[in-house]
Amino acid sequence: MRRDAQRNRELVLAAAREVYAEQGVEAPLDVIARRAGVGNATLYRRFPDRAALIEAVFHVTLAAVIDAGEEARRAEDPWAGLNGYLDRVFTVLAADRGANDLMTTGIQGVPTLEKLHVHNAETFAGLLDRCRDQGLVRADVVTEDLLLALAALGRAAPALETAAPGSWRRPLALLTDGLRAEGAHTLPTEPLTADQLASVLGELNHPRG
Repeated sequence: MRRDAQRNRELVLAAAREVYAEQGVEAPLDVIARRAGVGNATLYRRFPDRAALIEAVFHVTLAAVIDAGEEARRAEDPWAGLNGYLDRVFTVLAADRGANDLMTTGIQGVPTLEKLHVHNAETFAGLLDRCRDQGLVRADVVTEDLLLALAALGRAAPALETAAPGSWRRPLALLTDGLRAEGAHTLPTEPLTADQLASVLGELNHPRG
């Protein structure tokens, strides 16, 4: 890549990080181009569509979350592994609105994000199974229950962080405390299926009306 082309690419990525952190990943690409000081055509030569730009901007962040999931899977104590992983995930969700949009909703076409969604579900499923086997979490909780609750709470994480840094840790602790087997009451309905969960997450990203 020529030096000027590389410089333009770096300008676009830096501008996209700023704009996505401020406005989320639905921010118009022309806003990013203006922030970078380049034309729309220059942006599209480097990144042919929104998904390609998002992948380039967030690859390192998303890959780091996958690495945190791997670390959690290796934890000797599954409850500690689960809570440690949740803290790492929510630290990312609270700090960057763009990353929050990606991780809590059903945006398509971003390879590392798709890998993360699969890895994340497998990580939580494995940790819940291990916790359940040790009598640490309630017997009727399923992975979809946890993923839905985390997506809903995760959407509020940036606002909580703005209101009072670290304040998201309180509702997260309340959520995880509700997973415990001790004192559990029967849940009123059946859990969502994987397809139903995907539909709900899509609605969070693109609400009707």
